[in-house]
Amino acid sequence: MSGGNSLAGRVRRIGRGFAVTAAVGTAAGAAATVYGLWEKNQFVLREETLPILPAGFGPFRVLHVSDIHFVPSQRRKAEWLASLAELKPDLVVNTGDNLSHASAVDPLLAALRPLMEFPGVFVPGSNDYFGPRFKNPASYFLGPSSQRKDQQKLDWPRLRSGFGMAGWVDLTNRCQSLVLKGLRFDFSGVDDPHLGLERYAGWPRGTRGRDNDPHLRVAVAHAPYQRVLDHFTEDGADLLLAGHTHGGQICLPGYGALVANCDLPTWRAKGLNNWDSNGRTTPVNVSGGIGTSRFAPVRIACRPEAVLLTLTSRT
Repeated sequence: MSGGNSLAGRVRRIGRGFAVTAAVGTAAGAAATVYGLWEKNQFVLREETLPILPAGFGPFRVLHVSDIHFVPSQRRKAEWLASLAELKPDLVVNTGDNLSHASAVDPLLAALRPLMEFPGVFVPGSNDYFGPRFKNPASYFLGPSSQRKDQQKLDWPRLRSGFGMAGWVDLTNRCQSLVLKGLRFDFSGVDDPHLGLERYAGWPRGTRGRDNDPHLRVAVAHAPYQRVLDHFTEDGADLLLAGHTHGGQICLPGYGALVANCDLPTWRAKGLNNWDSNGRTTPVNVSGGIGTSRFAPVRIACRPEAVLLTLTSRT
């Protein structure tokens, strides 16, 4: 039997086939990584229009920022964040996960200083309390990520103080009303549902019996778990803003997100959609986020975004 048809020959051919396949796979993986490193800095502004204001009010511009995951060396991100002030929003809503490094508080506050000239509200995410850690990216396919007890603590109190000193309102398990452009906004926010810290404060008590006055109810959370969306929808929210998902972060073109890192359906991992619960409907905007964990600094088919929501009159 000739060498070409022998068992040894077939084994050699199969081995060469595996080697070629492995080489192609390695090259493709390297190319995807290079592209992902590039895309993570291709910041975009998603714009949406939503007719939910009472008659006679609007337009009203809400800038929604989320999941900045700031690292001190991120100059391009800092410049882009500062440039968002040129939009001159009527309100800034920050839905958490601002940090990705223990030394990021001061440079992040500096980057956000131009935006903090405008009214704002905020809630924290898990990566405001704890630093990220390295993990196998494939673990996200096993379900929502979990927090370890030995996580590095971040200086959330100082970041929260910086936001507060600028006039932004802390909605961590709190509610508060603000009058903006002549309209009463009733806000209700929760601590991070991803950590199971949410406690519902309801709507501001001073608004009871005043539902006939023009107002808008806005709910704010970091992680859009279904239990949170159900609660706020059934409690009469007119709008809900959340982040956390990173829009999937690594998506398939033409398909979208593969994971949402919570129990939200993956097709809802980014964008403006209606949420229905117990006969009520609330529009929910899930931000695709601005950053990534510093241990997974890539985005594929999911560019980092801020969202400008233009609210207009219902009629």
